[in-house]
Amino acid sequence: MRVPSRIAGLIAAQTQAQRARLRLAAAGGAVVSVAAVCLLGLSGWFITGAAFAGLAGAAAAQSFNYMMPSAIIRLLAIVRTGGRYVERVAGHEAALKALARLRPQLFDAIATGPAERALNLSSGEVSARLVQDVDAVETLFVRRSAPWSLGAGAVSAVLLVGFASPWAGAALFVVMIAAVAGGVLIAHSLADPAGRAVQTGAGALKDRLAALEAAAPELKAYGLDDWACAQVAQVAADHDAAQIALTRSGGWMAVWQAAASALAVGVVIPAAFPADLPLIALAALAAVMGVESAGGLVVALHQNGSAAQALSRLDAAMPTASPRHGQALSGAALSLANLGAELSPPYRLGIFGPSGAGKTTLIERLIGLRTPQTGEMRLGGLDAVVIAPEDRRQLFAYAAQDVRLLNGSVRENLLLAGPADDAALWAALDDAALGDRIRAESLGLDIPVGPNGEQLSGGERRRLGLARAYLRDAPWLVLDEPTEGLDAATEAEILGRLQNRLVARGQGLILVSHRASPMALCDCSIRVEGLGSDGHLLTCLPDDLAA
Repeated sequence: MRVPSRIAGLIAAQTQAQRARLRLAAAGGAVVSVAAVCLLGLSGWFITGAAFAGLAGAAAAQSFNYMMPSAIIRLLAIVRTGGRYVERVAGHEAALKALARLRPQLFDAIATGPAERALNLSSGEVSARLVQDVDAVETLFVRRSAPWSLGAGAVSAVLLVGFASPWAGAALFVVMIAAVAGGVLIAHSLADPAGRAVQTGAGALKDRLAALEAAAPELKAYGLDDWACAQVAQVAADHDAAQIALTRSGGWMAVWQAAASALAVGVVIPAAFPADLPLIALAALAAVMGVESAGGLVVALHQNGSAAQALSRLDAAMPTASPRHGQALSGAALSLANLGAELSPPYRLGIFGPSGAGKTTLIERLIGLRTPQTGEMRLGGLDAVVIAPEDRRQLFAYAAQDVRLLNGSVRENLLLAGPADDAALWAALDDAALGDRIRAESLGLDIPVGPNGEQLSGGERRRLGLARAYLRDAPWLVLDEPTEGLDAATEAEILGRLQNRLVARGQGLILVSHRASPMALCDCSIRVEGLGSDGHLLTCLPDDLAA
C-alpha cells in the first residue's frame, strides 16, 4: 500500500518513536505462532501415541513416557499465552501512544496551515478525519507483528511436518503460499473497496449530522424533523451498506482460510503416510496451525482499504507545504485596486455593496484568510500575494460577521485574542456594550457561553466577538457588520465607544456594513460590485469621492 507523502512523515516519525514496543510485539507474535504450531502438533502426536500404547497392552502403556510430553505441552501453552499477552499489550500500547501524538500533530498541521483550506472543511468532516480516520491508522501499527507471526509459524510448521516426510513439508509450504495469495486477492477485490467506502461514509454521516444539528431550531420551527431524519437515514444507509460489504469480505476470507486448512490436511496426510500414525497426526495438526498463522496477516489485509482511505483523507486535510515569503513588512499602510492612495492608521475605510458581492471575501483576502489575486491589494508597499498570511494577520484585529465561540467561559473566549488582565477584559466588554450583562451574572467572566455561544443571544454573541477584537493589539481594526441585528440604542452606544477607542488608540478601521450609522465613522468608503472573470474583486469609489 502506498502511503501519501505528507502523512508518511508523521507516521514514520511515530513508528521510529515506538520501534522498541513494535519489536517486542513482533517477537511476541513470532513466539505465539511457534508455540501454537508446536503445541497442537505435539498434542496430536502425544494423544495418538498414548492411544496406541494403551492398545498395545499394559507393558507398553507402562513403558510409554507420559511425563515429558505432558510437561512440554504445558510449557508451550504457558509460552503461547505469555507471548499473546506481550504481543497485544506491546502492539496496542505502541499504536495508542503513536495515535495520541499523531492526532494533535494533525490538528496543528490543519490549524497552522492555509486558513482557506481549513475554512473549506466543515466541522463534521474535520471531526471525522481526526477521530475515525486517525483510529483507522491504528492498524498500521498493530499489524506490524503479522509478517513475523506468519514467518515464524510457517517455518515451524514446515519443519514439524518435515519430520513425517520432506514431501509433506514441501506440500504444506505450497498450500500456505496459496492461502496467503488467496487472502491478498480477496482483500484487494472485496475488502479494499468496502473499507474505503466505510471511511468515506463515516465522514459523510458525521458531516451531515453536524450540519443538521446546527440547524436544529429552524428544522423544528418549520416541522422538518422527519425530513432531517430521512436525510440522516439515507446517508447512514450508505455507510451501513459499506459496513455490510466489509463484513461480508471478512466472511469470504474466513471461508478461504478454512478451505486452505482443509486442503493442507488433505495434501499433508497422504504425503506423510509412510510415517508412523503419531507422526502423521503431528503433521496434520501442525499443518492446520501453520495455515492459521496466516490469520493475523489476513485480518490486517481486511483493514487495508480502510487504512489506505484514512491516510488519503488525512493527507488531503493537511496543507501543502509552501515556501514562506521572506519580504518583511515595513509598515501598516494598505492600498486596494482602484483606491489610488495608501492608507495608514488612524484612517477609517468603509466597505459597502450588495449582499453577496464579495465584501467579506475582500477583507478575508486582505487579512490572510484567503488567497488574494496579484495586484488586488498592497500592504507596506508590497503586493499581498508575496507576504506570508501569518505576517498579514499580525496587522489586523478581526471581528467576523459569523461569530464562532468556544464551548467555554466568557473569559476563555476573550483570551483567544491574547493575554490580558481582568481590567482589560472588562474594558473591552464595556466598549462592546456587554459589560453590564456579564456583571449581572454571579460567575462574571467565568460564566459559560455553551456550544458556539448558545447560552447568549445573537446580539450578545456578536458583541462578545467585538470585545475579543478590541483586545488584540493591531494597527487595523477590521469589523464585518458589527451592529447587525442590534437595536438603535445599543448600536449608538457601541459606535460612540468605538469612536472614543479609535481616537485614544490611534487605531485604523476597516468597516463592512449596510447601515448608515456605522459608515458615518469612516473617512472614505468604497463599493464592492462583485467578482470579475479573472478572479479579482471589482471595487470602485463612489462618484462624488472619485471626482
